[in-house]
Amino acid sequence: MPAPAVSVVQLDLDSLRGDVLSLAPVPGGPPPVVPGDVFALVRLRGRPVGTLIARLREGDEAAVVLASLARERITPAPEPPPPAGPPPRTTVVVATRERAGQLARALDSLLDQDHPDHRVVVVDNAPRTRATQELVTQVYAGRVSYVREDRPGLALAHNTGLAAADGSVVAFTDDDVIADPGWLTALTAPFAADPRLGCSTGLILPARLRTPAQVLLESHGGFAKGFAPRTYDPDRPPADEPLFPFTAGSFGSGANMAFRTAALRAAGGFDPATGTGTAAKGGDDLYAFVAVLTAGYRLRYTPDALVWHHHRETWQDLRNQAYGYGAGLTAYLTATLVRRPALLPALLARLPRGLAHARAMTAHRGPTEEAVPGEHGVHAHPWPRSLSRLERRGMLYGPLGYAKARLALKRGGPR
Repeated sequence: MPAPAVSVVQLDLDSLRGDVLSLAPVPGGPPPVVPGDVFALVRLRGRPVGTLIARLREGDEAAVVLASLARERITPAPEPPPPAGPPPRTTVVVATRERAGQLARALDSLLDQDHPDHRVVVVDNAPRTRATQELVTQVYAGRVSYVREDRPGLALAHNTGLAAADGSVVAFTDDDVIADPGWLTALTAPFAADPRLGCSTGLILPARLRTPAQVLLESHGGFAKGFAPRTYDPDRPPADEPLFPFTAGSFGSGANMAFRTAALRAAGGFDPATGTGTAAKGGDDLYAFVAVLTAGYRLRYTPDALVWHHHRETWQDLRNQAYGYGAGLTAYLTATLVRRPALLPALLARLPRGLAHARAMTAHRGPTEEAVPGEHGVHAHPWPRSLSRLERRGMLYGPLGYAKARLALKRGGPR
């Protein structure tokens, strides 16, 4: 039976035991449907601290029910210290292809940031029409910069944005997100406090859960990496991640990431034979995370840096996504070894555990009442056997896809 739609809301509390400050839908979203299921981001005075699912019944007051559940279920991480100084000047890069309607929604949110010194650059990737160019140069003239990359591929588009960046930090997000007003400040402030920080990532939550495919993706863990800040340091590998740094998917996702510009350029940028739009299907973000970490820089995950992501809506979208995740994983590992062969001994040493980890993460799992969409690190999320098989098939294909993408780049033809 298809999963019913789930309302997505934000509950802001003065404290876990204090008053409700507000209950609001996500940006552009409808209010919660009563009766019905609700997915709630819980905030404490604006700071994201957790998510929960509730079933509202006829006559329930949504704010009262959600606040009561938040007090029972959520233990917030300690509040981070205040920033050491103003965030550095930042260039925000949005790569897009023929999605002008979604792009406008994303750009509005990026122009509404509280970051004091940032510039937005749109990279129009292999456009077929002038819709994106006209949107940026006419509707957002003087506020958003437009550049064009005629070769298809997300990594190529990101490298074009990196070349256009004039900030000491370059941030990347997608055209299908809405950025929280404090997103960019939270994502980039850590660079001012830590000169060894090369990369930061943030929290990604669903903007809509209207279709069974969207609900299933978020129930599988979505893109969220939890609500506790964390620093990954190559000089002090985390004891709970024996595959570090090769489990790059645990660090964050490409819809919400920033790099010290000089560090990313020194690492060679993104591998152009990875990413959406290439035969490799994905992995460009994972490659960049590992490239910066293996160059000796730290990576910081900051849950206060929040974007709302519009998940793909159809079952076929989800099938394509599952296959692409598997392919992107092994494609990025192949790219890492091709471009950094000195890492081969470290990867081989981790290979047995890595295979076991991959089997666990792609295993079929039936539905459970205990898993909370948006929760990270819990392997009880439902995942159908058909999607499990697709993900594993993608993993087998990834190295071949990467080789095909590299060959296409050499020939200068389509992928």
